[in-house]
Amino acid sequence: MYAITGISGKVGGVLANVLLEAGKPIRAVVRNPANGKSWASRGCEVVTAEMTDAEALAKAFAGSEGVFILPPSEFDPSPGFPEAQGVIDAVVAAVAHAKPRKIVCLSTVGAQAKRTNLLSQRTLMEQALSAQPIPVTFLRPGWFMENLAWDVESARNEGVIHSFLYPVDKAFPMVATADVGRVAAHLLQQEWEGRRIVELEGPARATPNDVAAAFSKALDKPVRAEVVARETWEALFKAQGMKNPVPRIQMLDGFNEGWISFEGTENLILKGQTELSTVIRKLADGA
Repeated sequence: MYAITGISGKVGGVLANVLLEAGKPIRAVVRNPANGKSWASRGCEVVTAEMTDAEALAKAFAGSEGVFILPPSEFDPSPGFPEAQGVIDAVVAAVAHAKPRKIVCLSTVGAQAKRTNLLSQRTLMEQALSAQPIPVTFLRPGWFMENLAWDVESARNEGVIHSFLYPVDKAFPMVATADVGRVAAHLLQQEWEGRRIVELEGPARATPNDVAAAFSKALDKPVRAEVVARETWEALFKAQGMKNPVPRIQMLDGFNEGWISFEGTENLILKGQTELSTVIRKLADGA
C-alpha cells in the first residue's frame, strides 16, 4: 500500500495514476472527503487528514510500503515560517509513529541554499525528515512550467509576459508537473538506504524569451518578455494582497543571482519528457 498526500493536485494525481496503472494499491490521503470519491471509485482506500494533524496522518501512513509527502505551498508565509513548521511537526510525528518503509518527499530546486527565502520551507522539511531512521528521497524539481498560467491573460490581452526572472535571455530550469508525478511514482517503487536527493528538470532550460515565443506560437500573435523592475516588487506584491513579500522576493533574487540552483552536476540531473511548448499550449487552451 502506498499512501499519497496531495493526491488531489497535479503532481499527486499523476503519481497515483502511474501507480494504479502498475497495479499498486493506493491509500489516498485527502483533506476534503469529497475529493476522495473519484479515487474510491477506482479502488483506492481513502483517508481524510489535514497535513497539520499528526494523529490522522499516522493512521494514513500506518502499514504503508511507501509514503509520498507533498507539503502544502504557502506563498505568503509569516516570518519564521510557522505555517510550514506546523506541517513539518505533524509529518515527522506521524512518520515516527507509523514507521513507513520509505518516504518520497517533494522538495525543490535550491533546497540546499543557505540564504533564507520562500523555498526555505522545503529546506526545513528536508532537515526534519533526514533525522528520521527511515529511507527518504527528496525530489527537487525545477520551476514548475504550470506557474506560467499567471502569464496567460497578459500574453493574450497585452502581448506581454511580465517576467520576474531576468535577464530575459537567461535560461532557467523548468519542469512540467506531469514529469514530476511520473518520476515520483518511479522513485516510490525503488529500494534504497538512507537519504538521497534526486533533481529533475525539463528536456531543456528556458529563458523568458523562450516562454514568450511559446506563448506567441500558442496564441498565434506576437508576445514579448518584459522585465518587472526589481524596485517595484514589494509594493506590487503588497498591492496583490501579500502581507510578507520578503521571502518571495528573496526567492526570485536567488534564481536571478544564481544561488538557487541544482546541487548536483548536470549529468546527474534527471530530464523530463514534456516540452515547454506543450504545457504553454495547454495553458493557453485553458486545459
